Amino acid sequence: MDKIPMTPSGHKTLSEEYRRRTSEERPKIIADISEARAHGDLSENAEYHAAKEQQSLNEGRIKELEALLALADIIDITKLSGSTIKFGATVKLVDEDTEAEKQYQIVGDAEADLSKGRISISSPIARAMIGKEAGDSVEVAAPGGAKTYEILDVKFV
Repeated sequence: MDKIPMTPSGHKTLSEEYRRRTSEERPKIIADISEARAHGDLSENAEYHAAKEQQSLNEGRIKELEALLALADIIDITKLSGSTIKFGATVKLVDEDTEAEKQYQIVGDAEADLSKGRISISSPIARAMIGKEAGDSVEVAAPGGAKTYEILDVKFV
């Protein structure tokens, strides 16, 4: 399988979630199952079924985190430089229609969070920006129609 590009902070966040799920949530869920089992008839025990479902969801996420962490290719963006947009770049751009300025950091799929201004390298806007420089225009196919942005600044922080 291919490596998954990831920033050091993204790797740290996923590692912390893995630690929390395995050492805190897993034992709590096991205790909840034991307590619910002690209530008797399991066929009509809603607490038991809820705890088992929670266990299934937690174990699924643990497996997902194990795979992500095993395939992580940690890229230290503080060592990156240049004027072209690539993984790790923080890009300031302006919507040519509305004049609204936005700033995004291009990160791996697993750590993307639009509310924090972190977009996935595989997102349409990031793919359109890769290889471009400040001053270039990019057109992005969006659900509401094509959007055009002008790249104002590219930096690696």
